[in-house]
Amino acid sequence: MMQLTHKNVHNYFKINGYHLNGDELSNAAYSYIKEGDSNEQAIGEFLLDWLDQKEYIEIKTSGTTGLPKLVRLQKQSMIQSALATGDFFDLKPGDKALLCLPVKFIAGKMMLVRSLILGLDLAITEPSTTPLAFNKSTYDFVAMVPLQVQNSVKDLKKVKKLIVGGAKMSTVLEEKLLHLKTAVYETYGMTETITHIAARRIGEKVFTVLPNIKISKDDRGCLVIDIPAISKEPIITNDLIELIREKQFTFLGRIDNVINSGGVKLIPEQIEAKLIGKINSRFFVIGIPDAFLGEKLILVIEGEKQVFPSDFFHNLDKYEKPKEIVFIPKFKENENGKLLRKPSLL
Repeated sequence: MMQLTHKNVHNYFKINGYHLNGDELSNAAYSYIKEGDSNEQAIGEFLLDWLDQKEYIEIKTSGTTGLPKLVRLQKQSMIQSALATGDFFDLKPGDKALLCLPVKFIAGKMMLVRSLILGLDLAITEPSTTPLAFNKSTYDFVAMVPLQVQNSVKDLKKVKKLIVGGAKMSTVLEEKLLHLKTAVYETYGMTETITHIAARRIGEKVFTVLPNIKISKDDRGCLVIDIPAISKEPIITNDLIELIREKQFTFLGRIDNVINSGGVKLIPEQIEAKLIGKINSRFFVIGIPDAFLGEKLILVIEGEKQVFPSDFFHNLDKYEKPKEIVFIPKFKENENGKLLRKPSLL
């Protein structure tokens, strides 16, 4: 069987309703660059990069596994990622997909690659917080970030399978989605793994990894990902996990967020989960230097000062209760929209 390459364009592939082969795709890319808006120009530039002679794509990481940096992703690895996604989510040639994410990031790029390789009928809409609001079409497969999902709950009847990534989905949002017919999955991944390597159906806690991926834990308790098709070396993350079985894990939190308060190790994400739904504004918990405890746990809330009743933290364990509450007018975010905890305090 002939191996797929980045020069292969699936016979079923469509973009905005039009069949395009390699040459036609190049012409469309030039049109996007010359006549399109900023997102269409990014699409055109990526398509030309994808179809050129190089075996790799250069992309800036989001900083999930460290400081943001420029990495080279092999096109063949991106193809393997697309095939694994197609297998995991049972995507078939001719399935209708929607691209509503910015193509300057890996998630948007991979929606294009999946469509080219799997033969999806891809519609493109300008990225916005309400991508389905004025859209009457229905789709078999869509990828969104949580904010887009939050603003699209009433319109998700137009989507059969939805994957959500880029940031953690709140339990409040997840509860809103449980009654829908749409199959919604939260994904786990990063630029270095070429988007998601695992997904969990909402309502479940366990992530299941995609085909041809192996996972383990290092001596810190952090996830180690082995993807021979993408990386010769295992990818070591800073994500604390509980390994359920060979192909499944639960996410506990980031090791670099862990707070050591008086010798007690606290995982902020687990404390925050207990407070979701009780605080109307965005918030996070973090450790700050303390002469007595080493680090003391504080609660940081976005917006104006609020007053909470004395029993407000009754569902938290003794050591999980904040020693102080800090109010900040506006949290800082990176260009992907991910909350920056420590910089928000500065």
